[in-house]
Amino acid sequence: MPLPSASRIVLLATYLATKSDIEGLTVLATHHSKVLRQDLLLRILLTYLPETLPPGQYVPLVQRLESGSLETDIEPREVDWSSVEDITDDEVAKKIRKLRLLPLAWEKSSRTESQDPVSLFLIHRARRVDDEAGLLAQLPDLIVPFLDHAPCIRTWMVSVLLPLLRRNHEYYPHHPAAQTLSTFDRMDGEAAVDLLLSETGAREEDLPHVGRDLRGLIGPWLYNNERWDRVGEKGRSSESPTGPTTCPGWERVLEWITAQASKSWKVAVRAIDQWDGPGDVDLGGYASMWLEDDEQEYLEQRYARAALASAYLIPEASVEALTGVNSITTKIMALLDQDPCPTLQVASSMLPPYSDPKGESLLSAKNATYMRNDLLTESNPLTAPNETSTQLLHTLTLSAFILTKAGVPCTVRRAGELAFLQDEREQKPEATKFIHSLSNNGPRSDDKYWIRARNELLWLRDWGAEEAWASDIRIQGVFGQLKKEFLEVECLKAFLSNTRYSLARSIYEDAPEKPLDTDLLRDTIVSSAMNAYDNASNPHRGRGGLLKCDDIIHAFPKTLGATHPASKRIEALLKATHALSEYRLTLKKGEPFTPVVLRVHADPISIVGKVLEQNPKSYTRIQDFLEIGANMAEAGLLAHGNFQSSQSAAEQAWVRSMVEKRITAMCVDAALTEDDFETAYSYVVNRLAAEGSGPLAKPHPTAPIDDYSWKAALQAGKYRRTARTIKPTHIGTASGNLDIRHLEQRIECLATALRIAPPATLQEILNVFRKCEEELNAAVKAEEEQESAWDDQGDVQVMPGAFSSTVPAGVMRSTKAPSSRHVEEAPMSLFDLSRASITRAQRNLTALSSLQRSENARSDDTRGDMGDGSGQQRVRKRDQLREAAVGTLASGVGWLIGAQPIDRAGERS
Repeated sequence: MPLPSASRIVLLATYLATKSDIEGLTVLATHHSKVLRQDLLLRILLTYLPETLPPGQYVPLVQRLESGSLETDIEPREVDWSSVEDITDDEVAKKIRKLRLLPLAWEKSSRTESQDPVSLFLIHRARRVDDEAGLLAQLPDLIVPFLDHAPCIRTWMVSVLLPLLRRNHEYYPHHPAAQTLSTFDRMDGEAAVDLLLSETGAREEDLPHVGRDLRGLIGPWLYNNERWDRVGEKGRSSESPTGPTTCPGWERVLEWITAQASKSWKVAVRAIDQWDGPGDVDLGGYASMWLEDDEQEYLEQRYARAALASAYLIPEASVEALTGVNSITTKIMALLDQDPCPTLQVASSMLPPYSDPKGESLLSAKNATYMRNDLLTESNPLTAPNETSTQLLHTLTLSAFILTKAGVPCTVRRAGELAFLQDEREQKPEATKFIHSLSNNGPRSDDKYWIRARNELLWLRDWGAEEAWASDIRIQGVFGQLKKEFLEVECLKAFLSNTRYSLARSIYEDAPEKPLDTDLLRDTIVSSAMNAYDNASNPHRGRGGLLKCDDIIHAFPKTLGATHPASKRIEALLKATHALSEYRLTLKKGEPFTPVVLRVHADPISIVGKVLEQNPKSYTRIQDFLEIGANMAEAGLLAHGNFQSSQSAAEQAWVRSMVEKRITAMCVDAALTEDDFETAYSYVVNRLAAEGSGPLAKPHPTAPIDDYSWKAALQAGKYRRTARTIKPTHIGTASGNLDIRHLEQRIECLATALRIAPPATLQEILNVFRKCEEELNAAVKAEEEQESAWDDQGDVQVMPGAFSSTVPAGVMRSTKAPSSRHVEEAPMSLFDLSRASITRAQRNLTALSSLQRSENARSDDTRGDMGDGSGQQRVRKRDQLREAAVGTLASGVGWLIGAQPIDRAGERS
C-alpha cells in the first residue's frame, strides 16, 4: 500500500479514538509519529475518545506521549487501514475539514502550563469526563499517575478535584452537589466555600464530622494561588506583593463559622474543637504542600479572631453551651501558644482572680457594642487574638457558667453586658435571681455548698480582684455596681431560709471581721424570720415555717436577745398564732387559716370572732382568747397595720384594754348565740362591769373608743329565756323563780350598760330597762299573789285536831301586815321619774332633787308603816340595782344638765 496521506492518517486516528481502539491508535501513532504529533494526538483523544472509557485504558498511551518513548515501547505491528481505505482522498479531505478538535488552551494556566500539552489535556479530559459522563470518581485514576508531571497537576488535583470528589462521593454521597467539576473550578471563593460546606453539620448525625470537612475540604482547597489576593503597591494583584495578603474564600469560611455559632452553636463548637486550624489539612496523601509564612500567619490570626467572635455569638445559656465556649477558648490559647485555661468545673472551685496582663482595660461601656457588631474586623479589641482578650473571655465564660449552673441562665454576651455597662438596674435582678435560685435548689444540710455559693457570689462582684490587686485598682465584675453589704444580706437570708443557722452565726456574728454591722444584721434577721412566718402554711409553732421563724430569732443571741423589742414582738406573734392553731378556723370557703393572714389582716381581732363562730362552746375559754388578744397587741398587729411601729406605754395600755373589752364582748355575744345566758351574764357583771369601773384616759383624741362593752351588756339585757336556754347549775341566794331571777340578771346587765355606755345611747338602754322592770314587777306581783293565795288556803284549811272551822262572832281575823316587798313597791317608778327628768332637764335641776326628796319621804313612810312587828327590812338586789340605776341616771342624764350624782348611801344612813 502506498504511503497514506496525512489527512488519511488523522482521519483513521479519529476513527480509532471514536471506537476506543487504544491499541490500534497506539500502533498508528508509532508508525506516523511525525503526523500524529503529541499535541494533535492529545486533541484527538480529548475530542473523540468516549468519556465513559475507563482512564486505565488510555493512561498508558498518555504516559508514552509524556515520556516520548512511544516508538520504542511498542512492538512493530501493521496498521489496519480497512476502515478508511475505501474513502477517496477528496472525501478524506472533506471529512478532515469538518473535524472540530477541541483546543488544549486553559484560561487559568500560567505561561509554563500553557506550553505543556499533557497537563492541559489531563485537566480538560477530567472536566469532560465529569461534564459529559458524571464519572467524577474515576478521575483520580486519570490524574494521580501524572502528579509528578507538573506542579500545576498536583495543585489542581489537591485544590479542585479532591475537595469536590470528597464532598460528593466520600463525605455526602447521598447529597451530592449539582455543580460539575468545571463549574466548581470556575467558582469564586465565596461560592466554592458555600458549596463545600453546604452539608456540613446540617444533621445531628453529621456533627462528629464537622472537623473532618474543614480538614478535608477547606484545607486542600486553600492550597491554590487562585484563592489568594496579593495586593501590590498600586493596589492590583501582583506576583510580587508588598501589601497585605488576603483570601476571600477563607473569610467566607470564618463567616460560616460565626454564622453557625449564632444559629447552630454546636456546629461551630465542634468545628473549632475538632479542627486545629488552617495548619490541620488532609491532602489525601497526594502531595506535601506548604503555604507561605505570611499566608499561614494570616490564616491563623483570622481563624483565632473568628473563634473568639463565635464565643460571643453563641445564644444558648446552658452549661453545655458554656462548656463549648470554654473549649473554644482553650483551643485558641493553644493555637496562640498561651497557657491553657482550666475547665469551668475546676475554675468555679478555684475562682481565680481576673488579671489584665498588658494593663489595657477592656471593661468599658464603649466596648459593649463589639460583642454584637464588627466581630471580625481588625479594630475589635474583644476578638483580637492576644492574651488579654482570651483571659477576659474565659472570665466572662466562668461568670456565665456560675450563674447558669445555679439556675440563672446567662450567655457570655449577657455576662459581658453586665460587666461592661455596669448598670445597677440590670445587675440587681440577676443577683437576686441567683441567690433565690441557690436558696430554692441548694441542699439544706451541706455547709460546704453554702460556703462555696457565698464565695461565688462575692467573686462575681469583683472577679477576685479585691484580693489580687491593690486597693487603688477596682475591677468590677458582673455584679460590680452592687454594694457588698447588699450581697451579704441576701446571702444571709439564703442561709437562714435553708436552716444554716450555725454557719450564718459563725460568719456574721462570731467572726472577728463582721461583714455586716449590728443594726443591719438585726434587721436582716427580723426580716428573714418574718419571711419564714409569712411563708408558713401550718399555724403550729413546732412545725414548718413557724418553727423556722422561732429558730431564726434564737439563732443570734448576741445580736437579737430575748429582751430586745423586736424579739418580744415576734415571740408574741408566734404565741398568738400557735394559740389559734388549737381551733378549727376557715376564713374563706375551702381555704384553711394560714399565719400570714393574721399578720396582714386589717382587723386581726375579728379572727377571734371567727373562731368563736366556728368552734361551739369555745367562748368558755375566754382567758385563752384574752391572751391571744394581748399577744396580738404586743406583736404590734393593731398598730395601724405596721408590725415594726412603736407605741408609747399609754398607747399600749389603752390598746390592751380595748382588746380585752372587745374580746370579752365577743365571748358574750357567742354565749348568747348558743343560749348560754348564765355565762354571758357572768362575763358582763364580772368582767365588763369591772373593766368599766376605772376607765383609762385616752392617750390621744384619735385613739379608738370602747364601743363593744356596752353593746354586749345591752345584748345580754335584751336576751329572753327560751326552751333552749341553758339552765343555771346553781342558784345560791337568788330567787327560786327562774323567770324572776333571769329578769333580775337582765336588769343587772342593763345597769352595767348604763354605767359604761356613752351618753348618746342612754335613751335606748333606758327603754329596755323600763320594759324589763315592768316585766319584773309583773312577775313579782304574780309571785306575791300566788304566795298570798297559798297562805290564805293554809289559814282556812281544817287542820287535824282543830276545834272548829268557824270563827266566833266578834273575833276579827287579823290582817297581815304589808309585806316588805309590797311596801317597797310603793314609791314612784324610777324610770317614770327618769322620763320626766329628761323632759325637764333643760329648764332646771329640780327633777333630780325632787327625786331625792321623794325617795326620802317614801322611805320614812315605809319605816313608819312597818313598825317593829314587820321584822327587819330586807334590802333586795333589785333595790340595789335601782339605786345603781339612779346613780347612773344622775351621772348620765345629769351630765347633760350639769347635776351632781345622788349619794344613796348617805340617804340610807
